[in-house]
Amino acid sequence: MAIDIKAPTFPESIADGTVATWHKKPGEAVKRDELIVDIETDKVVMEVLAEADGVIAEIVKNEGDTVLSGELLGKLTEGGAATAAPAAAPAPAAAAPAAAEAPILSPAARKIAEENAIAANSITGTGKGGRVTKEDAVAAVEAKKSAPAGQPAAAATAAPLFAAGDRVEKRVPMTRLRAKVAERLVEAQSSMAMLTTFNEVNMKPVMELRNKYKDLFEKTHNGVRLGFMSFFVKAAVEALKRQPGVNASIDGNDIVYHGYQDIGVAVSSDRGLVVPVLRNAEFMSLAEIEGGINEFGKKAKAGKLTIEEMTGGTFTISNGGVFGSLLSTPIVNPPQTAILGMHKIQERPMAVNGQVVILPMMYLALSYDHRLIDGKEAVTFLVTMKDLLEDPARLLLDI
Repeated sequence: MAIDIKAPTFPESIADGTVATWHKKPGEAVKRDELIVDIETDKVVMEVLAEADGVIAEIVKNEGDTVLSGELLGKLTEGGAATAAPAAAPAPAAAAPAAAEAPILSPAARKIAEENAIAANSITGTGKGGRVTKEDAVAAVEAKKSAPAGQPAAAATAAPLFAAGDRVEKRVPMTRLRAKVAERLVEAQSSMAMLTTFNEVNMKPVMELRNKYKDLFEKTHNGVRLGFMSFFVKAAVEALKRQPGVNASIDGNDIVYHGYQDIGVAVSSDRGLVVPVLRNAEFMSLAEIEGGINEFGKKAKAGKLTIEEMTGGTFTISNGGVFGSLLSTPIVNPPQTAILGMHKIQERPMAVNGQVVILPMMYLALSYDHRLIDGKEAVTFLVTMKDLLEDPARLLLDI
């Protein structure tokens, strides 16, 4: 019996998808609930599983094709036997390389060859595929130095030092996720009056608190590790309560003030930047926040984040510091009106009570939509976060 392989039912916010990868070919056997094909949407990759044991009979939509919700992708023959793929025809004998073909030089080898006027094709490559390594180039230089004085050196222009294989280009289509991110970023910059304000925070109190209790925290909360993000989420939630405009959004000519704090946390994945959301972060403990972020990270790497987990959000936190960023201006994720950028913790000399002290400092950046948020609100928001992080006991005492 033939079974239709159909695209998943997309949510209302997703119009269509793209066939990303067929994991099975026509004639191959599949087991029930085995992954057959991936469908990439603007937000997530959705998996299509086999409904029964059988054999792939036909593929209707190829990789790269656009599909609608529930559209036919292919057909599965239930209970069929796999057919062996026809034996491949013997490959024709490879043509012998031209004697004068220039070898591929590593960058270090090319530099050595240029500095010593040694022709590329005069160096014997010992690397993979005949590639000329740095050691090969050094050996050629030594051989040139030890050659008899009367022996003419090889002409430096005998072959180009830039072999064709050394200047490789690769062209791949932009993924739907990357294209959607690009579209939203351009939309944000063209439709918002976006500004960024900065401040800096002394991370020493948070670092000392974390170092003091991290082992006990991990033991108490079943292996959940205490990081810095939970402190920033907690501080952001409190600052959003005090500055509700930063937690609001613009809907046409209306301002929507949200009575809850759904915090989006930017997570890097192989497919690009995704922003899963911590729902009702105002009710979450430090352990729940750390556990939620850790779970999002695992799902992002495995491509298992759901659309529901990345939908919504009233405020976003992006941590470029994990990649070494010292300062940046994050772009607001519409319809939100603000985003917080965290950065690298850097030791710097600071003036404290008339004395120069080396402290671990972090720059904070708040990008915001000036149509809704005034400079005073933005600056006050960052100052509130700074005060809470530099005296983290205030987070617990709610002061």
